[in-house]
Amino acid sequence: MSITTSGGIRAAADGWLERHSIPLLRVSMGAVIFGFGVLKYFPGVSPAQSLVLADSRMLTMGLLPDKVTLALFATVECVIGLSLITGWGLRLSIYPLTLWAVGILSPVLLLPGRLFSGPDHAPTLEGQYVLKDVILLAASMVIAANVRRDRPTGTNAGDRAERDTQDPSRAARPDMAGRIPMPR
Repeated sequence: MSITTSGGIRAAADGWLERHSIPLLRVSMGAVIFGFGVLKYFPGVSPAQSLVLADSRMLTMGLLPDKVTLALFATVECVIGLSLITGWGLRLSIYPLTLWAVGILSPVLLLPGRLFSGPDHAPTLEGQYVLKDVILLAASMVIAANVRRDRPTGTNAGDRAERDTQDPSRAARPDMAGRIPMPR
């Protein structure tokens, strides 16, 4: 398609966004989650360490030692992040991703005094840190919806081919890793 006209430019931009926006969201979110996960392996390095530990103590009633908590959180975040970055295991990793996204917002309910103790109950720096996680929750929902939508409806290649001929826009649509599926 020629992009010499304004309509062609818009169509090219729309096509690029349709092909790349979800994979870019997935990879960038994976990089953020992986990066914050790695920090938790090193005690005192993660800016969220004290908040994670306080939240975990409330959720586990203090039964989980702090070192185990940090190692567990770090490992889960790294696995989720790597899955999002590489696209491997997405159908499985969207479930811990969903739990993680809800869990990172749990301090709003469990530690409101710590998050909203600014003037006139304005959010503290930790409160702002947690509130921005609403964006990560929304991004998790978008990624999970796309992973589930791309699940083949049939049990064999013929069912998928039939579905793709009924909806031609799905036939050349890239998967969550940004790859265009080959015809079967």
